[in-house]
Amino acid sequence: MSASYLLKVVTEFASAHTLRDYPGACSRMHGHNWKVELEVAATALDDVGMGIDFKQMKTAANEVGDRLDHRYLNDLEPFTEINPTAENIAAYMYREIAAKLNSDTIRVTALTLWETDRACVRYSEENK
Repeated sequence: MSASYLLKVVTEFASAHTLRDYPGACSRMHGHNWKVELEVAATALDDVGMGIDFKQMKTAANEVGDRLDHRYLNDLEPFTEINPTAENIAAYMYREIAAKLNSDTIRVTALTLWETDRACVRYSEENK
């Protein structure tokens, strides 16, 4: 059986959005203080004994989050075309961060995006 380490960091950003075609109050512009939980699997440790440095994970998550921070999401690609729902934002962030971090021994496994303290979505491509 091969070793596997699951690492997690938490970051945050704030932004506003409008849900197009939504039959309720969220069809009006409103904002959230989003919390991002990034999960990464490592199958090997480096010479220091780390699968990946938490700092590297936070940097990648913050770089993507900074593109969205204090912005109106509907004005940004890809949300000019797709609705900036929590699901779509989570998938976007997952893919962008995975492109930065994935390697032979590192794989982004999931991204959980908290819209409020009581509502979140977890996005993964594990079963594909």
